[in-house]
Amino acid sequence: MANVNVKFNGKEFLLSCEDGQEEHLQELTANLNEKFNNLKLNLGTIGENKLLLITSITVMDEYYETKKKIEKNKNELLKLTEKFKELKSLIYDYKDNKENEIMSLNDQLNNLKDEIEKNNHNYENIIDKATDQIENFIKKTDSENNIQ
Repeated sequence: MANVNVKFNGKEFLLSCEDGQEEHLQELTANLNEKFNNLKLNLGTIGENKLLLITSITVMDEYYETKKKIEKNKNELLKLTEKFKELKSLIYDYKDNKENEIMSLNDQLNNLKDEIEKNNHNYENIIDKATDQIENFIKKTDSENNIQ
């Protein structure tokens, strides 16, 4: 434990605190002393005990207001976190849907390519048969013309 000399309302006090907290204790005392002196200036001589009570109430009021703000901010942060989770879920769902759509389109494209290849093969066969029939017809016609 460390001992610290602090000044409050023009008087010196020796207070104890944990090691390393000396500067913090001095800051708190200075802040409290400032609030006390401001109230003394504004309220005049109402007695030290009453002034200490009003200073304490003022500090507690600030504490509770800060606590309310923290709680409000915490609740807003929780709401934002929930909205972020919802948004994240929607994004992943959208991504999954688009990936499925892309896969489906790729399947359709591959099926179309296969169909085009089959049609090309069929057209080539038709052309080959037609060419063979035309050649056979020409040969037959030539041979009939040669015979006459």
